[in-house]
Amino acid sequence: MDSITISAPDDWHLHFRDGDLLSETVAATARCFKRAIVMPNLQPPVTDAALAMAYRERILQASPTPDFGPLMTLYLTQQTTTQIIDEVDLAYIPAAKLYPAGATTNSQQGVASIEHLYPVFERMSERGMLLLIHGEVTDADVDIFDREKKFIDDYLVPLKQRFPALKTVFEHITTTDAVKFVNGSDASVAATITPQHLLLNRNDLLVGGIRPHNYCLPVLKRNSHQTSLREAVRSGSNKFFLGTDSAPHLQHLKENDCGCAGCYSAWGALELYTQVFDDLDSLDKLEGFASHYGADFYGLPRNTQKITLERSNWVMPELIELPNGDKIVPFFAGQELSWKLNNS
Repeated sequence: MDSITISAPDDWHLHFRDGDLLSETVAATARCFKRAIVMPNLQPPVTDAALAMAYRERILQASPTPDFGPLMTLYLTQQTTTQIIDEVDLAYIPAAKLYPAGATTNSQQGVASIEHLYPVFERMSERGMLLLIHGEVTDADVDIFDREKKFIDDYLVPLKQRFPALKTVFEHITTTDAVKFVNGSDASVAATITPQHLLLNRNDLLVGGIRPHNYCLPVLKRNSHQTSLREAVRSGSNKFFLGTDSAPHLQHLKENDCGCAGCYSAWGALELYTQVFDDLDSLDKLEGFASHYGADFYGLPRNTQKITLERSNWVMPELIELPNGDKIVPFFAGQELSWKLNNS
C-alpha cells in the first residue's frame, strides 16, 4: 500500500504553550489535525472558564486555518470548587486535567490530595465533564519507572470505584499495567498513547549517553512495556486513541543539566503514528485510532473531511527556528520518516 486516506484526525492531548510560541505550535498541529485537546499547564495555569476561553481566543488568533477547533481544559488545584465546574461551557471546555503536584512541567500547583477533590469529581460526573489524568505518584521513595503502576493501585482504582460513571482518560500511558487497567475497565475509561512511547523505550533515552530530546514524562519504559502499547493499538480497541503529548521546549532549556521533559512531535506526529501502524501491518486500524475513537469517547461528531498520507521518505528538520531567533529541536530530528501527509 503506497497511500492511505482516512477521516481527518484529532489530537486528544497536546501542549501549545503561549505567547510567541503559538504561531509555531498551532500551525504545526492544524496542518493535519482538525481538533485538539489543549493542556492547561501554563504559568499561571488555566484554572477557570474565563482563563480557558481567553487562552482559546489566543490560539484561534494564531491558527492559519479557520476550521481548526481547540478544545480547552481546566487545571485542577486544591482550590478548585464545584462552582468553577458549573461555570464551564462543555462545548468549549469538555474536560479538566488532574496533575499530581510536581509530576511534570508546570505541575507545582497541581493536586496534592485527590480525595479532597471528590466533590469536584462528583459534579463533573453529573455534568458529563471528562477527567484527564496524568497517572503517576510523586513520592520521592518510589522508583520513577514504577510510578504509573503505583498510581493505578493507590488512586485510580479507588477513584473509579467511587465514581463509576465519571468518564476518565488515562493520559499518555506507558506500561503494561496501564494497558491492563484500561482493558479491564468499563466503557467510562479510555487512554491516549503518544508516538514516542510507541516508537521508543528507555534504551533510546539512556544508551550511548543521555538523549535529552527523548526525555519526557512519564519517562520511557523498558521494551516489554513498549510492546504492550503497540499491541494495544494493533488490537483496534476503541479504548485507545491518539494523543501526541506534543510539548515544545526551547533547545537551550532541553540541552542543559536539568533538561525539560517533553517531545515536540507536532511536525511529524501523524506520519510517525502511520509508520507505527505500518510496521505492525495494521494500517487498517489507523483511522479508528487517529480519527474515530477519541471523538466517540468525548461524545463529539467524527470529522467528515478526509486526508491522505503517501509512502514517501523525508527527513525531519534538525532545528526549527522561531521568528525571534530561538530554536526548538523537534522529535525525531534528522531522522527519516517513511510516510508524508499529502497537502495537495
